[in-house]
Amino acid sequence: MTATTQAGGTLRRELGVFGATVLGLGSIIGTGVFVSIGIGSEIAGPAVLLAIAMGGCLAVCNALSSAQLAANHPASGGTYEYGHRYLTPTLGFAAGWMFLAAKSASAAAAALGFAGYTLALAGAAESRAGAWIGAGAVVAMTALVLGGVRRSNLVNVVIVSATLGSLLFFVLSGLPRIDDASRFRPFFGGSGGIVPGLPEACALMFVAYTGYGRIATMGEEVREPRRTIPRAIITTLVISMTLYLCVGLVGVGTDGSFGSGAAPLSGMAAGFGVPGVAQVVAVGAIAAMLGVLLNLLLGLSRVVLAMGRRGDLPAVFARVNRAGTTPAPAVLLVGGIILGLTAIGSVRLAWSFSAFTVLVYYAITNVAALRLSRAERLYHPAVAWAGLAGCLSLAFWVEPRAWVAGLAVLGLIIGKARTGERPGP
Repeated sequence: MTATTQAGGTLRRELGVFGATVLGLGSIIGTGVFVSIGIGSEIAGPAVLLAIAMGGCLAVCNALSSAQLAANHPASGGTYEYGHRYLTPTLGFAAGWMFLAAKSASAAAAALGFAGYTLALAGAAESRAGAWIGAGAVVAMTALVLGGVRRSNLVNVVIVSATLGSLLFFVLSGLPRIDDASRFRPFFGGSGGIVPGLPEACALMFVAYTGYGRIATMGEEVREPRRTIPRAIITTLVISMTLYLCVGLVGVGTDGSFGSGAAPLSGMAAGFGVPGVAQVVAVGAIAAMLGVLLNLLLGLSRVVLAMGRRGDLPAVFARVNRAGTTPAPAVLLVGGIILGLTAIGSVRLAWSFSAFTVLVYYAITNVAALRLSRAERLYHPAVAWAGLAGCLSLAFWVEPRAWVAGLAVLGLIIGKARTGERPGP
């Protein structure tokens, strides 16, 4: 990496449909499939399959709103930028900080998930060493992202290929063992029942799809954004929803639930009687968690870059290196925040907190999409209205500790924005 940076520089457009889709898949297929489906199964029972589908439908609405906004305003920053351009500076400011809070927590959960599956692969019990392993992953991925998006994307192709291969092996090994319909009864058999179990599971599963936002937040680095961004987002969601439903079907159909251990898919695969499947799944999970961490570092650093450009963070975070490939100060800030959360965070609470803050973030996205002119729209306004209604209706079904904390953060952010103050990093 070149040490010299440019203040207020721009990033080169290096990504096509394939590269952007791989980035989206790398962000989605990780913590969601290896962790959140298990959490949703505990809450909703076999109805987690319905939650996967409903969460995916809401993700499609929000994704289409994001796609048309990014196609018309292809700059780094996602809804932080859209809020400023189409709504008010306060809402844009709030969106930026809600995104940083939510996805930093998700990144920490991915790092801890990586540690859990690493320990499972080694045959070791969960311990405090997991936090150190997770911290090491954060440091390594931060160093990789500092090398530029092109090098990061090549690594991402390898990670996504390994993850998809391991999950395909899991599904093909498990499908022949679905032989007892009683495992699907009672359908709403989780700890939460129908209400609040199903709405909470839907909210948690929606978060498992939101990696598509990484494509929009990197709009400044995508070639032909009006064509590339919508295609990449839709392709990413179709692939991930199909995969989630297959994994959920195998999990419920062979075991009745996913369990709550650190590596639920590995433990389940060990009972299939197929040599090596548990180990392959563990390797795929490790690769997936690294992919999520990598892509969150990429996406979050671009939001910090945008906030630095507008003065919502110190100007140093608006700098990119001389080659125009990496906003190095922004990457280092994001890496430091994730590192701290990895050392102290709880995966379950972090995921619920992420659900609330992400739903608020995408509510702002849909409101911004409703402000597009007729000439700018790619889709009917009903799509954005459906996304907005879904986000607002699910946000408060997550566990109370999470949405109370989320409301406190949101109130602080809006209060700071209205008084003209800017929270520091």
